Amino acid sequence: MQIAFAASECVPFSKTGGLADVVGALPQALAALGHQVSVYLPKYRQTKLPDSKMAVRSITIPFDDRYRFCSVLDGGTRSGVRYYFIDYPPFFDRDALYGTSSGDYPDNAERFALFSRAVLEASKVLGAPQVFHCHDWQSALIPVLLRAQYAEDPAFREVATVFTIHNMGYQGLFSPDTLPLLTLPWDLFTISKMEFFGNVNFLKGALVSADYITTVSRKYSQEIQTTEFGFGLEGVLRDRASRVTGILNGVDYAEWSPEVDKFTAARYSADDLTGKAKCKQDLLSAFGISDPDLRLPVIGIVSRFAAQKGFDLISQIMDRLAREEMIVVALGSGDKPYEEMFVRLNKQFPRKIAVKVAYDNALAHKIEAGSDMFLMPSKYEPCGLNQIYSLKYGTVPVVRATGGLDDTIEPWNPRAGKGTGFKFSEYNGEALLLTIKEALKAFQDHGSWQTLMRNGMNKDFSWNASAKEYVRVYEKALQSRSAPALAAV
Repeated sequence: MQIAFAASECVPFSKTGGLADVVGALPQALAALGHQVSVYLPKYRQTKLPDSKMAVRSITIPFDDRYRFCSVLDGGTRSGVRYYFIDYPPFFDRDALYGTSSGDYPDNAERFALFSRAVLEASKVLGAPQVFHCHDWQSALIPVLLRAQYAEDPAFREVATVFTIHNMGYQGLFSPDTLPLLTLPWDLFTISKMEFFGNVNFLKGALVSADYITTVSRKYSQEIQTTEFGFGLEGVLRDRASRVTGILNGVDYAEWSPEVDKFTAARYSADDLTGKAKCKQDLLSAFGISDPDLRLPVIGIVSRFAAQKGFDLISQIMDRLAREEMIVVALGSGDKPYEEMFVRLNKQFPRKIAVKVAYDNALAHKIEAGSDMFLMPSKYEPCGLNQIYSLKYGTVPVVRATGGLDDTIEPWNPRAGKGTGFKFSEYNGEALLLTIKEALKAFQDHGSWQTLMRNGMNKDFSWNASAKEYVRVYEKALQSRSAPALAAV
């Protein structure tokens, strides 16, 4: 099968979050199954392509009252996957991918509309796939365009679309004035298509246009059809429930495993845990914690500092948690109040609370390997990857029972010796604090804790099984081409 991915980020070329990990790993897993896979990405300033070649010198994109011209770079083949980059410096040669600390770039609608059109025009030259697999609002216009403006194009008549929601909270909402600017027809601005409370909603456009919709965990596919998690689009998803499925993200164990990790001070496995103690010491040193008590459990955090990730709960309990017998190390950035909270606590408890306000991939690996527990109290979590990484590193997850966190973590039962972590359901600070205290108490039983660690390390969340599930969805999408989604709404 010929499959083309379109996304706004992908490791190792660009990354702001877990989307990049998925788009980096899933295509390679599909290629390993024998499929012909390509990936289309924007060429950002941060994208390093030392060996790129020109694939298409000039593509003409109708835009507003004039044409824009972009090129397509061939980034070569990695693990059987061909990478193409849409190169348009006025839109993508910037300091960041989506915006600055002051907010999103005001022309994001134009930026990613151009990207979507360029992907379609490039594929007419380079070869149209059987399936376009698009991700999040940044490539959501591809299914819309294929229905609304490319439906009669011979290159795309048999092409199916699959759209993956990584996070319903990010929808791509823009003024209706953007429609003519993007040369999109006004008949898309209806409640059954892209109109959303007076705005144009890119994500909604994909939800009503794509042949099949996937999300990144079974439970999240159910949650987004409810008022609590649907962000206003739950009705659209319920209408299309027969075309919505949840497929759990996999993990690239060539990158995230204590047996092969190139960033950690030592390597270890479920059969030999001795290297984890050295990783713990190295982690605390990397955070500048002098003369630490290595008997204390270390709780690791790698996250965007935002309420969605549960930082409103963390802020409620951190002053009390800091007085417990433990150490917290946090890596990430985000909302200023949460950044400032960690900085304040670090000054108050320099040997117990440490923070680095940034994203540092090497340090993220050190946290996974050197921590005893990993904290993810998210308000909602479509899938989550760090809790799955943590399992492989014997770093016990403490999570809220939502989305992929609930799907992947089994509650610890010390009597039976079964389970992989600790979970709480009610979204409040007291429930979080009680669950952390439960984990801290369990840590005191060394033998039982090692059983808990090994339970997680022996779980397998590799991409192979997930890739096979996606292939089944692609096959269904191709079969469904006789029932156009947009026309039926």
